[in-house]
Amino acid sequence: MFTLALLLYRKPGTSTQEYQTYWHDVHGPIAAKIPGLKGYVQLHGQPDAEGNLPVDGIAQLTFDSEDAMKAGFGSPEGKAALDDVANFADTSRLVSVPVNPRTIV
Repeated sequence: MFTLALLLYRKPGTSTQEYQTYWHDVHGPIAAKIPGLKGYVQLHGQPDAEGNLPVDGIAQLTFDSEDAMKAGFGSPEGKAALDDVANFADTSRLVSVPVNPRTIV
């Protein structure tokens, strides 16, 4: 399996509620159509005790392999998902990290 984690930040001028609603209700179904996508988890950031929000969200996308991910993002559905990110997130701050998830519990 190949997993990609994305650190996401709200588009300037967008409220947290607007960001989270769009990401879940609009972008989620678009991204779910990416061919070869085996898993997609959205982790919506919440303020800590001091009210700080270091990241607005983390997306975790899982494919069978890195090649499957590249093919998925290269498809029309993948391109639509990638293009849609600019509608809710600050693409200049997007961070993409290949990860190796290890479940403990």
